[in-house]
Amino acid sequence: MPTFDAPTTIDAFWAARLRGEWFPSAWNDKLTNDQAYEVLFGIMERRLAAGERQIGWKVGLTSKAIQAQFNVHEPVFGCILESRPSGHVFAPADLIAPGFENELCLRLGRDLSGPVTREQARAAIDAVHPSLEIIETRGDLTRQLALALADNAQQKTVILGAPVPLPEDLETIETRVTINGLLAGTGTGDAVLGNPLNSLVWLSAKLAEFGRGLKAGDIVMSGSFTRQFPIAPGDTIRCDFSGVGAVETSMTNT
Repeated sequence: MPTFDAPTTIDAFWAARLRGEWFPSAWNDKLTNDQAYEVLFGIMERRLAAGERQIGWKVGLTSKAIQAQFNVHEPVFGCILESRPSGHVFAPADLIAPGFENELCLRLGRDLSGPVTREQARAAIDAVHPSLEIIETRGDLTRQLALALADNAQQKTVILGAPVPLPEDLETIETRVTINGLLAGTGTGDAVLGNPLNSLVWLSAKLAEFGRGLKAGDIVMSGSFTRQFPIAPGDTIRCDFSGVGAVETSMTNT
């Protein structure tokens, strides 16, 4: 593999993005995951300079079901640049090959950085939202994970339900996923790395490898309780989390 030059690579990915190429094929199999994160940070700097605002982080590929779905074996992270309230309605043109995951969204009340214990992670959380991560399949994550990470790990937006105090036992929280009123899946919090708090522990340590940390006010998506589901025009989606609340979104037919 040739020597990695971050500025040159970021320039190339930014140029590809401007022409609508999310997974630039010239970079297939040429980046490590950590190099891809460096590209992601460079792209994010340009997006923020253009007026967007980072409001938090996502942790993905945390459940065995999702890892099996995409043939990966460790978590990943991405950046969250926007959120929308429960009940938001999308049009088909708003999203690229969309899907969703059902997650807890953890809101931090204090900074968190470096290696931390699960107890320290819990103490940093101010509130929790029932939430849906809306993803876009802009390329082949299974075959080109590094390109997916450089492209922000499929992230599009986050749908947030009303915040509540952090429950005592996150492992036993149950979720029920319904699509158009029909049960599509169920899961519990222990599907997320054994406990959703472990996502926060993992993320804090991982970001420190890049000289970064979590800030008070950030939101952190824990990772999905179940596999990922596609969204089709006309779909109405609802997820109910026991002891936390419900969150909904839908897509029009046209």
